[in-house]
Amino acid sequence: MNIKTMLLTLPAYQLGQLVQTGQVTSSELIDAALSRIEERNPKLNAVIHLRAEAAHQEAQKLKDNGQPFLGVPILIKGLGQPLAGEPDTNGNRLFKDHVASETSNFVRSLQKAGFIIIGQTNFPEFGFKNVSDDQLYGAVKSPWVNEYTPGGSSGGSAAAVADGWVPLAAANDGGGSIRIPAGWSGLIGLKPTRGRIPTGPSGWRSWQGASINFALTRTVKDTALLLDQLQTVQDEAVFQTPLYAGGFAKNLGNVIPPITIGYTTKSPLGTPVSDEAKQAVLDAVDFLRDQGFHVQKMYDPVDGRKLMRSYYLMNGAETAAMFANVQRGMKRPLGRNDMELYTWALWQMGQHVLGSEYSQALSLWDEAAAQHSQMHQFYPLFLTPTNAEPAPRVDDPDRVEYIDQMKHIQELTPGEQRQLIYDQCLPGAARSPFTEQANMTGEPAISLPTAMSKQGTPMGIQFIADKGHEELLLQMAKLFEDQRQFKMLNPVPQIH
Repeated sequence: MNIKTMLLTLPAYQLGQLVQTGQVTSSELIDAALSRIEERNPKLNAVIHLRAEAAHQEAQKLKDNGQPFLGVPILIKGLGQPLAGEPDTNGNRLFKDHVASETSNFVRSLQKAGFIIIGQTNFPEFGFKNVSDDQLYGAVKSPWVNEYTPGGSSGGSAAAVADGWVPLAAANDGGGSIRIPAGWSGLIGLKPTRGRIPTGPSGWRSWQGASINFALTRTVKDTALLLDQLQTVQDEAVFQTPLYAGGFAKNLGNVIPPITIGYTTKSPLGTPVSDEAKQAVLDAVDFLRDQGFHVQKMYDPVDGRKLMRSYYLMNGAETAAMFANVQRGMKRPLGRNDMELYTWALWQMGQHVLGSEYSQALSLWDEAAAQHSQMHQFYPLFLTPTNAEPAPRVDDPDRVEYIDQMKHIQELTPGEQRQLIYDQCLPGAARSPFTEQANMTGEPAISLPTAMSKQGTPMGIQFIADKGHEELLLQMAKLFEDQRQFKMLNPVPQIH
């Protein structure tokens, strides 16, 4: 790395300070990031699109209005974060030439915070997987050990940040898609409370509120400052969370009250959990007790298998609605060759979901949210592994068992179709069974990079708080960071 490229390992807020004080220009940071991407992307395949000329033009027009991330280059995820005039492909061959006609409110908020968007990161088709192996763009590889995946669906963003291309990258999380790659990539991954982050001007209830935008970061202060910049209450939004007036960054150093923390290493799906994932939690338990916290093994009464089934039922119905709109717009029927096989199978299943079943699924989410809210009265924080096992290999065929059945899914009854989707998804879900519930309940959750696996890739732990209480998650994250509990690819230098 040259000196300018090394700057990219600094926290984003410190880069903003350097730009504000004239010690470096935004264009110099952009060039450093682009140089790093040019050098490393052929190996990792994390970035699918660059906008170098547009980024430099925006940097030249940038005005200092006190933005904390003034002139800092950022990558946005190529899925669910449209920027007008840039590709918006969903990772699907039908949309490979599609260009966004409008910029999302989330992306506008990033720009308002001072960021300069330099490109888009890789992801699986429609974000359906917890690994990033899209057939349109190819698989993303981990910068830790290239034979393994950084996770998904925000795998490209995770690899780019872990490898030091940008100090943070935008991501989104519909079932763990921020936290899963954070855990497998040695990063901080916060999924905020449902309703905390800007939505719209289309897609107001993405996956019925299960999916939310935010970012993957390397420092807790960047995470807190970004949340301060993005938190909002939109009158037109379906889901709303009151603003945290105290300021997340300002209150990072507050002493955490003497709370009881509940922990579990039991998969909510009843699937195996590796010894390495369990040990990461037990090490965190020892650390927390050394810090004076009361930590207690907890029992989660939520039926995880039943909740998972409701999630895939929702996913199938939403996919059916999406493709119904696509067919109307294209004025032709769609076929299996228009998408990846799993997407096809999920669509076929979703066309048979009844309205009553869909309503019952969402009611189940509400019941789980109420149960967790009651649990939070005793345990303000839940502690779990982020993922149940170390990152799988990029070429790991965890979905081959049901390929032939998915090809002939139209020949099955609706009940058989649904069971096939559950059976096909279970091996992948079993790798990261701890993240999905917070998407359905709306709780905020964070993955912290505290452990390493024997194969040389990171393992994370997850904290979950009651809705609206990201400040507690961030204060706990800061404690782990300050006490040097994080394990990251490159040390993050500090400037003063």
